[in-house]
Amino acid sequence: MENKDIARILSQTGDLLEIAGEDGFRIRSYRNAAQSVETWTERIADVVAEPDKKTADKKLIEIPGVGKSMTGHLREIVARGSLVPRDEVLKKFPPTILDLLQIRDLGAKRIALIWSAYHAGSVDEVEKLAQEGKIRELPRMGEKLEQNLLKAIAIWRNSAGRYRIDVADNAASKLRDYLKSADKHVRVTIAGSLRRGKETIGDLDLLVTGGDPGKMIEHLLKYPEIVGEVARGENKCSIRIGLNMHVDVRFLKPDEYGSAMQYFTGSKEHGVALRQRALRMGYTLSEYGLFRLKDESRAAGKTEEEIYQTLGLDMIPPELRENSGEIDAAEEHRLPKLIEPGDLRGDVHMHTTATDGRASILEMAQAAQARGLEYIAITDHSKAQAMNSGLDEKAIVAQIAEIREIEKQMPEGFRIFAGCEVDILKDGALDLDDDALAQLDVVIGSIHSHMNLEPEEQTDRLLRVCENRYLRILGHPTGRQLTRRDPYPFDFGRVLAAVAKRGIHMEINASPERLDLRDVQARMCKEKGVKLVINTDAHHPTHLENARFGVTVARRAWLEKKDVLNTLPASKFLHALHRK
Repeated sequence: MENKDIARILSQTGDLLEIAGEDGFRIRSYRNAAQSVETWTERIADVVAEPDKKTADKKLIEIPGVGKSMTGHLREIVARGSLVPRDEVLKKFPPTILDLLQIRDLGAKRIALIWSAYHAGSVDEVEKLAQEGKIRELPRMGEKLEQNLLKAIAIWRNSAGRYRIDVADNAASKLRDYLKSADKHVRVTIAGSLRRGKETIGDLDLLVTGGDPGKMIEHLLKYPEIVGEVARGENKCSIRIGLNMHVDVRFLKPDEYGSAMQYFTGSKEHGVALRQRALRMGYTLSEYGLFRLKDESRAAGKTEEEIYQTLGLDMIPPELRENSGEIDAAEEHRLPKLIEPGDLRGDVHMHTTATDGRASILEMAQAAQARGLEYIAITDHSKAQAMNSGLDEKAIVAQIAEIREIEKQMPEGFRIFAGCEVDILKDGALDLDDDALAQLDVVIGSIHSHMNLEPEEQTDRLLRVCENRYLRILGHPTGRQLTRRDPYPFDFGRVLAAVAKRGIHMEINASPERLDLRDVQARMCKEKGVKLVINTDAHHPTHLENARFGVTVARRAWLEKKDVLNTLPASKFLHALHRK
């Protein structure tokens, strides 16, 4: 169990207690602990597993908001995946109350109000109340919130049963390691849409080569996080794990490995196109291999490379297998040399304790340097983000001076740029005056408010901000939050044209909650000659690891190293960033 899973249960407990009208101190204790646990750098499950309980508990108590009683809660969560206080309070409500906690624009206070007034404890019931205009009748609700709630429920329904890439990746990696623990000689590989790097995943596909399938299935069915068996066959087993995530595990012969990887990785459209090509060339392609039609003899199957080569194609990277031109490009030897995670040399969007981050400037810099980066930019929020302690002009100037001093403490050659994530206001102006903006190395303009404007108005807002001479990067340009909030509507083509004309750069925000821009839009940027910047939007040192998800988006967008600005060394990056 990962820290974020533990934090989710703690946070959920606090929310349920608030819905039940319990003591505010208890509610805050769970929420404070959840916040600290999620960003704690050490894996709590590993600490709990330490043989010396006293030493382990001493480490746990070092976590802000965790006292003696909370250490017991942490141990219980790790041991059984839940918590007695959570289970007890949940008995007061239908289990569907947990679904309501996932709906944006609700929250525990509003759920409690709805429950008290209407005894509605499911998404269906709340949706019906909103459709009937009954939510607006409650205190501090109103018609606008009611309409936003209906939109949020629609988004939730569209994403139900889908999981963010980081959630799926974590689940798949843990299951892969568990399967390999049964037999060190087996090969376990992740396939499917996760291997293609899709932003959200419906289910997991794992392929196992070697070992005894029967014994491996028996081992699989003892997996601690299993919540149900769906189907079981001689060479396949389907289960549900964790948050009801569906998993298909297939057991292969060595000479089927490549064909199975190819078959279970590409999109349906890619698979159809490749099988049609095989037929035209006198072959038949399936998950079992590539066979000659004339005598049914095997032509390829051990490796993916072998299959693509036999079909007259260069090896197509998994991220490109969407039938979006990759087969023709592979035939004509013009596939791009895709960007790799190691190509990134800097990260220029991150937050510190000055606003809503969880670490100091020095701690973020040291973490970045330890990961092999050569430079960062500190980009705390501007003053419009009052709830996040956004910085005004005076505070920005003071932070610039602080950054210059802290940079001197770092190893020679490591750069810390002074930046700011500046709010784009409703009228398209930036949230800081020109005198402050002129002193910054990196100015990221982002929208955090007024997301419900009409498309034309939102487009005009973005076009106006592009005229600001200090804007360098458009941050998380569409405002989406995966499984929670759709992009705000605007004319992306018109904004992209303005960005290209003004020499502004577009961000691929690597936070798995956003992954914004998405791959199709990033590819449009490349076609228009607009450079991209892959940033983590880190609020804690551990978030720097998310850069790999941004690189995955870039690879799906056919981006090469030359298309991404922060693959440049520090001096060249700064020069390119400011060139108009």
